[in-house]
Amino acid sequence: MSFDDYKVVLYRNQPDGWVAEIPSIAGCHALMPTPEEALAELAEVFRMVVEEYRESGRPMPRDTTEIVHA
Repeated sequence: MSFDDYKVVLYRNQPDGWVAEIPSIAGCHALMPTPEEALAELAEVFRMVVEEYRESGRPMPRDTTEIVHA
């Protein structure tokens, strides 16, 4: 699974900046001052999570996120 296979949620976290997260993967989130930085950091966090799963021999979680109201 790649980064593009997951839904990303991006939201403002007052007053600390922006949060980007992949809800289907526990702990896969980033808090940064701008939306662009949050998304870039999330991509790096995702890369590290993939590496951890690969090293442990576990499959990546499936994306179970559903958007019900946007």
